[in-house]
Amino acid sequence: MAGKAAAGGAHTAEAGSTPPVVIKKYANRRLYNTEASSYVTLDDLAKMVRQGRDFVVYDAKTGDDITRSVLTQIIVEEESKGGQNLLPTAFLRQLIGYYGDNLQDLVPRYLEFAMASFARQQDQMRRALEQTMGGFMPFHGSFPNLEEMGKQNMAMMERAMSLFAPFARREEAPAASAEVEALKAEVEALRRELAALRGGR
Repeated sequence: MAGKAAAGGAHTAEAGSTPPVVIKKYANRRLYNTEASSYVTLDDLAKMVRQGRDFVVYDAKTGDDITRSVLTQIIVEEESKGGQNLLPTAFLRQLIGYYGDNLQDLVPRYLEFAMASFARQQDQMRRALEQTMGGFMPFHGSFPNLEEMGKQNMAMMERAMSLFAPFARREEAPAASAEVEALKAEVEALRRELAALRGGR
């Protein structure tokens, strides 16, 4: 139970002043939202994540914190829906390869840092576009819309997550160098597009 309390405290800290919603998972695999007093699905929990609502999942019988396991299930469900998958096969293979590796303890911290940096860049680009377009977001002609720019950024993120130090191995260095140059070129192209938007006001 001490582990449960510690885990719960960590989730509360992440959410700031708002305590996380407590979800209980029963033996029949049903998930119960104790705040709403109703059963929920993995899709419901995915919506909560997108809305920025923090939650923690406990095994109803043992009291163990199983949040990580449930979040992993959500990712598996989202990836199985098809469409735009966020986890490319090459990245998944590389990630699996780090289990049991000497760098295993460093990988989680690196991924957290990479995703936080990516989120900041997305937010900065969104604010810049809003300022440039004066709140009018649709694009016409040769300008890509926000969805397309988001896809381009996600593609760059996928490559970056598989290339950045300290995880690139020596034998991958030549290929990694070429990919990094391609990544830089894409970033520069996005900068030129943003400059063109500002100049066309």
